[in-house]
Amino acid sequence: MKWTLNQLQKYRDKEFSIDDTIRVDELKLDDPTIREVSPMQITGRGDIDSSKVTFHLKIEGYLILPCSRTLVDVKFPINVETTETFLLQNSVYQTEEEVHQVKGDMIDLKPIIREILLLEVPMQVFCDDVQSEDAAPQSGKDWEVIQEEEQSNKIDPRLAGLAKFFDKNNSSES
Repeated sequence: MKWTLNQLQKYRDKEFSIDDTIRVDELKLDDPTIREVSPMQITGRGDIDSSKVTFHLKIEGYLILPCSRTLVDVKFPINVETTETFLLQNSVYQTEEEVHQVKGDMIDLKPIIREILLLEVPMQVFCDDVQSEDAAPQSGKDWEVIQEEEQSNKIDPRLAGLAKFFDKNNSSES
């Protein structure tokens, strides 16, 4: 995922498609919670003109991270779309997005892909396979794991009498 400016200028005003698989195993050194990194599939295209090179990329793969409850391995899918712009000269480029300055005569996407993947690592990840013997228990004595959706429809028993109060007022107004 490294090109010289001369290689890229050959594709000026032409289609420059990207379809490559890269390994970014050094992510494990950057973030010790990452246990494994799959090969990342990079697809997309590059738009090259005289002042800038813009890459429209899709990054797909997965990371193996520890479950926040049990430390069991969890396969966390990565599916990221990004646009990265490199300025070829020291010109001022007005945009909302972040741009990169080209240092020397090489454009290397691997450090940027590495940074994007590090930003995708969640603060917490949970094992969804509750049937696994390594997974966290879902219930115990006087407790159980509940989902927020399940709780939103339940009426607090302490407030059940209040609901009847409003029903009485509505029937007396009619």
